[in-house]
Amino acid sequence: MEANKILSSLCYFSVFFAPFLFPIIVYFVAKDQQLKSHSKRAFFSHILPFLTIIILALISLFTFNTFGDGASFAIIGGFILAFIVNLIVFIWNIVQGIKVLIG
Repeated sequence: MEANKILSSLCYFSVFFAPFLFPIIVYFVAKDQQLKSHSKRAFFSHILPFLTIIILALISLFTFNTFGDGASFAIIGGFILAFIVNLIVFIWNIVQGIKVLIG
């Protein structure tokens, strides 16, 4: 059980060293259902910052094509919002990794 707790927390802490790869490997290799659950949650939380950047890039592309230079304020606001969301997700991963180790 101790190894499962360590692997579960490493899935969250992998945001530092292998955000997509480590949780996917653990998900497909692990047999314990709780470990699979943690690896799936960690994977989706690692995907979220990537998706916010993709969505922001698409929105900025269409906004500049439609509104020209007047859309720069909205784009800067979008980058600030994406930074805040990504920071929250990063901190959430660290907190979840610590919670798994403690609990």
